[in-house]
Amino acid sequence: MFREKTKEIQIGNVTIGGGNKVAIQSMTNTKTEDVEATVAQILALEKAGCEIIRCAVPTMEAAQALRSIKKQIHIPLVADIHFDYRLAIAAIENGADKIRINPGNIGSRERVQAVVDKAKEYEVPIRVGVNSGSLEKELVEKYGKVTAEGLVESAMDKVHMIEEMGYDQLVVSIKSSDVLMCVKAHELIAKQCKYPLHVGITESGTVWAGNIKSSVGLGMILGQGIGDTIRVSLTGDPVEEIRTAKLVLKTLGLRKGGIEVVSCPTCGRTKIDLIGLANQVEKMVSDIPLDIKVAVMGCVVNGPGEAKEADIGIAGGIGEGLLIKKGEIVKKVKEDELLETLRWELLHWNE
Repeated sequence: MFREKTKEIQIGNVTIGGGNKVAIQSMTNTKTEDVEATVAQILALEKAGCEIIRCAVPTMEAAQALRSIKKQIHIPLVADIHFDYRLAIAAIENGADKIRINPGNIGSRERVQAVVDKAKEYEVPIRVGVNSGSLEKELVEKYGKVTAEGLVESAMDKVHMIEEMGYDQLVVSIKSSDVLMCVKAHELIAKQCKYPLHVGITESGTVWAGNIKSSVGLGMILGQGIGDTIRVSLTGDPVEEIRTAKLVLKTLGLRKGGIEVVSCPTCGRTKIDLIGLANQVEKMVSDIPLDIKVAVMGCVVNGPGEAKEADIGIAGGIGEGLLIKKGEIVKKVKEDELLETLRWELLHWNE
């Protein structure tokens, strides 16, 4: 897929932009001051495939906690700052690999300059974030309402301000819960901005609604070659964000690796608990490092044919099922041994 070429930026041990792979990001929902809980959640996210993690820094105690957190994790740590420029400075001094600010709510130009100077001193990139919910009143009035054009103008004004302050280690994000507005804003800013773009649909909702909105929005944006890091924002366990992000990237051909599970939608011919079996297979394969497609089919009549595009699959029947490879039946298997047989095959795949 064609990718828009953006400036290469180093965030801790991860390089974004410049044609590097689209990095998956998430955000903790623990109290950052609670180091033990925050580290535990980050380690779980790492295991799921998170590559950059952001933590809210609403207090000086949270800023100081970053130092201890960073020592116990293995991915870049981003500090999310609002309103108080002193928190941004403290976060940088305590080891943040990147800070996220909205210069519009940090305060005076002098305060923004103080943050930029500290970032420059520590060589810490700044993510300039603009959100439709906090667009400047004058831009809302200029365009008559919150618009993609207004969001882009706001973001670029802030980028130019920081450039004038002598710093260009920047990442830009434009967020909206309106999917189509978000898509249009990214199309517009990609033509004006050389910096890496962090892409996400903000306030997208619960796991069900959020996954749909995020997948549609991210697909429309990434499908145009726009975007260098992504986050699927969900109201729920952040590990779910990583699962969705990985599948979005894989579906678009932007990421390889990991087993893709496909399953039939079930019908009157289904003889087993296919929904339960498919969920078990998804969970089972999550830790197996193969880049293949696995099919889980509900009957032995259509199963082999429908699974022919998968590398391996199983099809259920009354009391017994089938193990299938490339659409060909390999052997019959007792129903209660289907899952274990499939796992054995996967663990010995390269032998």
